[in-house]
Amino acid sequence: MRRWLALLVAATTSLVLIALLVPLALLVRALAESSALTQATAEAQSVAAAVGTADVAGLTLTAERTSAGSGHAITVFLPDGRVAGAPAPRSAAVELAARGQSLTAETPAGLEVLVAVQGVPGGTAVVRAFLGENDLHRGVREVWLGMLLLGLALIGVGILVADRLALALTRPMSGLARVSHRLAAGDLTARTTPGGPAEVRDVGLALDHLAGRISDLLAEERETAADISHRLRTPLTGLRLEAESLADPREAARLGARVDALERAVTSVITDVRRRSREQASCDAARVVSERVTFWSVLAEDQGRAARVRVPPEPLEVAVSAAELSACVDALLGNVFAHTPEGAAFSVRLEPEAGGALLEIADSGPGFRPGAGPPVERGTSGGGSTGLGLDIARRTAEASGGSLALDASPTGGALVVLRLGSPR
Repeated sequence: MRRWLALLVAATTSLVLIALLVPLALLVRALAESSALTQATAEAQSVAAAVGTADVAGLTLTAERTSAGSGHAITVFLPDGRVAGAPAPRSAAVELAARGQSLTAETPAGLEVLVAVQGVPGGTAVVRAFLGENDLHRGVREVWLGMLLLGLALIGVGILVADRLALALTRPMSGLARVSHRLAAGDLTARTTPGGPAEVRDVGLALDHLAGRISDLLAEERETAADISHRLRTPLTGLRLEAESLADPREAARLGARVDALERAVTSVITDVRRRSREQASCDAARVVSERVTFWSVLAEDQGRAARVRVPPEPLEVAVSAAELSACVDALLGNVFAHTPEGAAFSVRLEPEAGGALLEIADSGPGFRPGAGPPVERGTSGGGSTGLGLDIARRTAEASGGSLALDASPTGGALVVLRLGSPR
């Protein structure tokens, strides 16, 4: 916008200056010509006053002195054909002036100012003052150059003022854009700084009001989630007591496991709702991945699975909470144990990369079934599962600013690649 406003002001100022300076330049040219003509006429008349009282030598001396002071060539044509002063041809205009009429005539080389002097013995004498192009337009180029420089300076000042005004308009608008991007990224504390025209300030206040309203709605959502958790835990506690009171221990254990699963699902939903309303968290991915791999290694040893683990010894911060990353790793390793045969090896590799971390989990199982649909689509799976494990991993990666990719491992099994963003 700043560039377009500067171009608009430059074009407008140029048109105005052209409309003013072109007529003014022509007027300066006309005034210079008029001034030169008046001066030449006065010089010719001063020489004409001496025509009747001086001889040819005296007239020549008077003409040369006058010409030296003004720079105009002055010639006196006497009635007997003699010429005094600067040599010049006897033109048709001179013959016309010799009849007793003073005049001004144009020639290819300039302008002739002819003054007829009557009462001279033998007829009428003619005093000629010649003005060349340089004489007619003396000083005009310098004035035109000054006018051009003045016009360019005015255009520059206009562009500078327009740029300052545009900056006063675009700077608060750019601030509004930055605040809107921060709000879109989840930073609900972002607020605008009042500035700029009244309309822009009104937009900033409206954006602040919208951000405050969003924060209030999310706070209400958190309260609602907390209320739901209290309401659901009471019947779950009752179900757990009912299950424990069954006479059959196996049946009681089975129902208790179902109640535990339901309670974990409710807790996961409530945690997810609350997480979306909080600011972005961070954790040490190396520590979390090591802990989860250590947890699953016990089951891997029981099933005879070879596990290759490569985790950096130094901390590796990622933009996701430790609980979310733990749930993500558990979901992916749980898929390995659930959808590959016992004894199938797997590997876990975590390493830093530009902008975050790279987490790869590969196995030597059957891999992803071809034609079974997108495995990361929520509720869709080609292996008879709920399809939620990879969806959890995808949402975790995207929440950190990263991504999830699926491929085939070097051994033909499944390869899950997570890119986790680093904290801001």
